[in-house]
Amino acid sequence: MFDFAVFGSLFVTLFVIMDPPGITPIFLALTSGRPAKIQRKMAWQAATVAFGVIAVFGLFGHQILGRLHITPPALMIAGGLLLLLVALSLLTGKSEQPTQTKDVNVALVPLGMPLLAGPGAIVSVILAVQHANGVGEQISVWAAIAAMHVVLWLVMRYSLLIIRVIKDGGVVLVTRLAGMMLSALAVQQIINGVTQVVNGAA
Repeated sequence: MFDFAVFGSLFVTLFVIMDPPGITPIFLALTSGRPAKIQRKMAWQAATVAFGVIAVFGLFGHQILGRLHITPPALMIAGGLLLLLVALSLLTGKSEQPTQTKDVNVALVPLGMPLLAGPGAIVSVILAVQHANGVGEQISVWAAIAAMHVVLWLVMRYSLLIIRVIKDGGVVLVTRLAGMMLSALAVQQIINGVTQVVNGAA
Protein backbone atom coordinates (compact mmCIF):
# COMPACT_ATOMS: atom_id res chain seq x y z
CA MET A 1 0.00 0.00 0.00
CA PHE A 2 0.97 3.65 -0.47
CA ASP A 3 3.13 4.83 2.44
CA PHE A 4 2.36 8.48 3.20
CA ALA A 5 5.17 8.64 5.78
CA VAL A 6 7.78 7.67 3.18
CA PHE A 7 6.22 10.02 0.63
CA GLY A 8 6.12 12.94 3.05
CA SER A 9 9.64 12.37 4.35
CA LEU A 10 11.27 12.30 0.90
CA PHE A 11 9.10 15.14 -0.45
CA VAL A 12 10.07 17.43 2.42
CA THR A 13 13.72 16.44 2.08
CA LEU A 14 13.74 17.20 -1.64
CA PHE A 15 11.79 20.42 -1.08
CA VAL A 16 14.44 21.67 1.33
CA ILE A 17 17.34 20.60 -0.90
CA MET A 18 15.92 21.67 -4.28
CA ASP A 19 14.32 24.80 -2.75
CA PRO A 20 11.54 25.78 -5.22
CA PRO A 21 11.10 29.32 -3.76
CA GLY A 22 14.84 29.92 -3.92
CA ILE A 23 15.05 28.78 -7.53
CA THR A 24 12.74 31.60 -8.65
CA PRO A 25 15.28 34.46 -8.78
CA ILE A 26 17.93 32.20 -10.31
CA PHE A 27 15.52 30.98 -13.01
CA LEU A 28 14.46 34.55 -13.78
CA ALA A 29 18.09 35.66 -13.98
CA LEU A 30 19.14 32.83 -16.30
CA THR A 31 16.13 33.20 -18.62
CA SER A 32 15.86 36.99 -18.74
CA GLY A 33 15.77 38.48 -22.24
CA ARG A 34 14.18 35.43 -23.84
CA PRO A 35 10.68 35.50 -25.37
CA ALA A 36 7.94 34.29 -23.02
CA LYS A 37 7.38 31.18 -25.14
CA ILE A 38 11.05 30.21 -24.83
CA GLN A 39 11.01 30.85 -21.08
CA ARG A 40 8.00 28.57 -20.61
CA LYS A 41 9.72 25.93 -22.70
CA MET A 42 12.86 26.24 -20.60
CA ALA A 43 10.86 25.80 -17.39
CA TRP A 44 9.47 22.54 -18.76
CA GLN A 45 12.88 21.43 -20.08
CA ALA A 46 14.64 22.15 -16.80
CA ALA A 47 12.08 20.21 -14.74
CA THR A 48 12.10 17.32 -17.23
CA VAL A 49 15.91 17.12 -17.35
CA ALA A 50 16.10 17.24 -13.55
CA PHE A 51 13.53 14.45 -13.26
CA GLY A 52 15.39 12.37 -15.83
CA VAL A 53 18.71 12.75 -14.02
CA ILE A 54 17.15 12.00 -10.65
CA ALA A 55 15.33 8.96 -12.08
CA VAL A 56 18.50 7.54 -13.62
CA PHE A 57 20.43 7.92 -10.38
CA GLY A 58 17.49 6.57 -8.40
CA LEU A 59 17.52 3.41 -10.51
CA PHE A 60 21.24 2.99 -11.18
CA GLY A 61 23.00 5.57 -9.00
CA HIS A 62 24.66 3.15 -6.63
CA GLN A 63 26.05 1.11 -9.53
CA ILE A 64 27.12 4.22 -11.49
CA LEU A 65 29.02 5.80 -8.60
CA GLY A 66 30.54 2.46 -7.61
CA ARG A 67 31.66 1.65 -11.14
CA LEU A 68 33.32 5.06 -11.55
CA HIS A 69 34.71 5.02 -7.99
CA ILE A 70 33.01 8.36 -7.28
CA THR A 71 32.08 9.15 -3.69
CA PRO A 72 29.14 11.40 -2.72
CA PRO A 73 31.53 14.08 -1.36
CA ALA A 74 33.36 14.20 -4.71
CA LEU A 75 30.01 14.63 -6.44
CA MET A 76 29.12 17.48 -4.09
CA ILE A 77 32.44 19.29 -4.64
CA ALA A 78 32.21 18.96 -8.43
CA GLY A 79 28.64 20.25 -8.42
CA GLY A 80 29.65 23.14 -6.17
CA LEU A 81 32.45 24.19 -8.53
CA LEU A 82 30.10 24.15 -11.51
CA LEU A 83 27.52 26.24 -9.65
CA LEU A 84 30.25 28.69 -8.66
CA LEU A 85 31.12 29.28 -12.31
CA VAL A 86 27.46 30.00 -13.08
CA ALA A 87 27.20 32.32 -10.09
CA LEU A 88 30.24 34.31 -11.26
CA SER A 89 28.71 34.77 -14.71
CA LEU A 90 25.52 36.13 -13.11
CA LEU A 91 27.45 38.51 -10.87
CA THR A 92 29.55 39.86 -13.75
CA GLY A 93 26.61 40.11 -16.12
CA LYS A 94 28.12 37.89 -18.79
CA SER A 95 24.90 35.90 -19.16
CA GLU A 96 22.80 38.87 -20.23
CA GLN A 97 23.22 38.42 -23.99
CA PRO A 98 21.69 34.99 -24.65
CA THR A 99 21.74 33.28 -27.99
CA GLN A 100 19.46 30.62 -29.38
CA THR A 101 22.04 27.96 -28.56
CA LYS A 102 22.19 29.09 -24.96
CA ASP A 103 18.41 28.77 -24.65
CA VAL A 104 18.74 25.01 -24.75
CA ASN A 105 21.95 24.83 -22.71
CA VAL A 106 20.63 26.90 -19.81
CA ALA A 107 17.67 24.55 -19.42
CA LEU A 108 20.04 21.58 -19.34
CA VAL A 109 22.98 23.12 -17.48
CA PRO A 110 22.87 24.67 -14.94
CA LEU A 111 19.08 24.64 -14.41
CA GLY A 112 18.35 20.96 -14.94
CA MET A 113 21.66 19.87 -13.46
CA PRO A 114 23.30 20.64 -11.08
CA LEU A 115 20.95 23.39 -9.85
CA LEU A 116 17.83 21.22 -9.55
CA ALA A 117 19.23 17.71 -9.81
CA GLY A 118 22.22 18.48 -7.62
CA PRO A 119 24.42 16.17 -5.57
CA GLY A 120 22.28 16.56 -2.46
CA ALA A 121 19.08 15.57 -4.25
CA ILE A 122 20.80 12.72 -6.09
CA VAL A 123 22.27 11.22 -2.92
CA SER A 124 18.95 11.58 -1.07
CA VAL A 125 17.08 9.76 -3.84
CA ILE A 126 19.68 6.99 -4.06
CA LEU A 127 19.37 6.35 -0.32
CA ALA A 128 15.55 6.56 -0.37
CA VAL A 129 15.28 4.01 -3.19
CA GLN A 130 17.74 1.67 -1.47
CA HIS A 131 15.90 1.84 1.87
CA ALA A 132 12.41 1.43 0.40
CA ASN A 133 11.09 -2.02 1.25
CA GLY A 134 8.28 -3.48 -0.80
CA VAL A 135 6.23 -2.19 -3.72
CA GLY A 136 4.24 0.25 -1.60
CA GLU A 137 7.29 2.12 -0.35
CA GLN A 138 8.88 2.14 -3.80
CA ILE A 139 5.71 3.68 -5.26
CA SER A 140 5.71 6.26 -2.46
CA VAL A 141 9.33 7.19 -3.18
CA TRP A 142 8.76 7.68 -6.89
CA ALA A 143 5.50 9.54 -6.28
CA ALA A 144 7.39 11.98 -4.05
CA ILE A 145 10.05 12.46 -6.72
CA ALA A 146 7.42 13.10 -9.41
CA ALA A 147 5.42 15.46 -7.19
CA MET A 148 8.53 17.49 -6.36
CA HIS A 149 9.33 18.02 -10.02
CA VAL A 150 5.75 19.07 -10.75
CA VAL A 151 6.11 21.69 -8.01
CA LEU A 152 9.42 22.86 -9.50
CA TRP A 153 7.88 23.22 -12.94
CA LEU A 154 4.90 25.16 -11.61
CA VAL A 155 7.14 27.51 -9.62
CA MET A 156 9.38 28.25 -12.61
CA ARG A 157 6.46 28.46 -15.04
CA TYR A 158 4.53 31.03 -13.03
CA SER A 159 7.55 32.93 -11.74
CA LEU A 160 7.64 34.45 -15.22
CA LEU A 161 4.75 36.67 -14.15
CA ILE A 162 7.20 38.44 -11.83
CA ILE A 163 9.15 39.76 -14.84
CA ARG A 164 6.10 41.71 -15.98
CA VAL A 165 6.07 43.52 -12.65
CA ILE A 166 9.77 44.18 -11.99
CA LYS A 167 10.67 45.18 -15.58
CA ASP A 168 14.26 45.35 -16.90
CA GLY A 169 15.77 47.17 -13.92
CA GLY A 170 14.33 44.62 -11.55
CA VAL A 171 15.69 41.78 -13.66
CA VAL A 172 19.22 43.18 -13.33
CA LEU A 173 18.78 43.42 -9.56
CA VAL A 174 17.40 39.87 -9.40
CA THR A 175 20.31 38.64 -11.52
CA ARG A 176 22.89 40.05 -9.10
CA LEU A 177 20.93 38.74 -6.11
CA ALA A 178 20.72 35.30 -7.71
CA GLY A 179 24.46 35.38 -8.33
CA MET A 180 25.18 36.08 -4.66
CA MET A 181 22.76 33.39 -3.48
CA LEU A 182 24.11 30.85 -5.93
CA SER A 183 27.75 31.60 -5.06
CA ALA A 184 26.99 31.11 -1.35
CA LEU A 185 25.16 27.87 -2.14
CA ALA A 186 28.08 26.67 -4.26
CA VAL A 187 30.66 27.45 -1.57
CA GLN A 188 28.54 25.74 1.08
CA GLN A 189 28.22 22.67 -1.11
CA ILE A 190 31.99 22.54 -1.57
CA ILE A 191 32.50 22.96 2.20
CA ASN A 192 30.05 20.11 2.89
CA GLY A 193 31.89 17.86 0.46
CA VAL A 194 35.30 18.68 1.91
CA THR A 195 33.96 18.19 5.46
CA GLN A 196 32.69 14.74 4.57
CA VAL A 197 36.06 13.84 3.05
CA VAL A 198 37.90 15.02 6.19
CA ASN A 199 35.49 13.21 8.51
CA GLY A 200 35.78 10.06 6.43
CA ALA A 201 39.58 10.18 6.55
CA ALA A 202 39.67 10.82 10.30
